[in-house]
Amino acid sequence: MTRFALAAAVSLAAALPATADDVTDAIDSARAAYEEGDIQYALEELAFATQLMQAMKAGALSEFLPPAQDGWTRTLDEDEARSMAMLGGTAAIAEYANGSDSFTVQILADNPMVAGFAGIFGNSAMMATMGKIERVGREKFLDQDGDLTGVVGNRILIQASGGPKEAMIAHLAEIDFRGLQGFGS
Repeated sequence: MTRFALAAAVSLAAALPATADDVTDAIDSARAAYEEGDIQYALEELAFATQLMQAMKAGALSEFLPPAQDGWTRTLDEDEARSMAMLGGTAAIAEYANGSDSFTVQILADNPMVAGFAGIFGNSAMMATMGKIERVGREKFLDQDGDLTGVVGNRILIQASGGPKEAMIAHLAEIDFRGLQGFGS
């Protein structure tokens, strides 16, 4: 191999990432298909890359789910979160149980449905006509028949449902609401 060819090979190897991941592989495959004129396959590969990135984002969102309190267990429901994400945006869901009681906490981010709720949850008077308002730190949650629903930063909906209100509030109090406001930014 000539010096020039060797130098070119070393330069090319240095320019490439050390390891490729599934997302960049799918994007590269989509680009190649596009350049070959195979638009349908390019779209499929872009959809696959989008799905992979949504899963990564959902994993990051699940980090905001509160940890289980003493005597409780937490189980992430990734299948349900994927189902919810099909409606748009990103979702994270966990079930909390302590033997006799259980409840679910859902976090939905950037879902088109959340935008509709943001106006209601930004207006305490309007919220009060729909149910009792519960404070969790600085956040307001609407209590409707024991289900607690709040909107953080006009784009993230949090709902706790199905369990004792005191336990749900104690768990919700563990959420990093400030950090959650910056999610995805």
